[in-house]
Amino acid sequence: MTYNTLEFECRDHIGCLTLNRPERLNALSWEMVQELRHFFDSLEDHLEARVVIVRAAGRAFCAGVDIKDAAEARAQATGPASPATFYPGIGHLWFRAFGDIILRMRQAPQPLIAAVRGPASGAGFGITMACDVRIASESARFNAAFVRIGGCGGPMGCSYFLPRLIGLSRACEYLYTGRFMDAATAERIGLVSRVVPEDQLDQAALELAQEMLNVTPYGLRMTKELINVNIDAPSLMAATQLENRSEMLCAFTEDLQEAVKANFFEKRAPVYHDC
Repeated sequence: MTYNTLEFECRDHIGCLTLNRPERLNALSWEMVQELRHFFDSLEDHLEARVVIVRAAGRAFCAGVDIKDAAEARAQATGPASPATFYPGIGHLWFRAFGDIILRMRQAPQPLIAAVRGPASGAGFGITMACDVRIASESARFNAAFVRIGGCGGPMGCSYFLPRLIGLSRACEYLYTGRFMDAATAERIGLVSRVVPEDQLDQAALELAQEMLNVTPYGLRMTKELINVNIDAPSLMAATQLENRSEMLCAFTEDLQEAVKANFFEKRAPVYHDC
């Protein structure tokens, strides 16, 4: 997969996606939006990558939407004097495209690990929350920037994810004010799994990804699917019924037999074939 604003490589079943517009603090241009939509949609066809790390080049994870790029696109679409035409029409398609990134991240079969360095603002904040796990460096900062520039505080899944991650009262504080949350606070209230020194961020994300490779590929994908569904399960009964069916599907795989044999009887590292 080759892109202009992203870099991707896969080694030993670990994919690494890098947001690569460091000169713009990795702010999302329209081109980057389209490439992110394509990338996350394509992961279903690239199961050789069992885990994907999402990181960024330079000193910022993502500064949000590239306002300059958006203004230029608006001018090209409608002329500078017609914002009312742009926003209800083309503007709605823009925001829907941004939201599509989040949906496709959650629908991707692989667990996604965000390695966050520097600011993750607005759209960047949403991208981090759509990942399954967040590891932050000491320089990481998070905020829902939309509300500070005249928008609402909830696009790109922020109003969905943040109350579930840190609780409703805390989420309202950050969504209503656009206040920045530093890395230490993010760890204390549960937004990120842990904070590591700046020079250890990439290694920490890699070690976690390697640990995830110790479980069967199918079991890993099914676990993400279970979490996606059961976070909004209507009842404990509904949740356990889906869990039981998922366990039965895993039980019929050859990899489960390999895991049992290797871990419990032969005391060796299992060799999975995703079957």
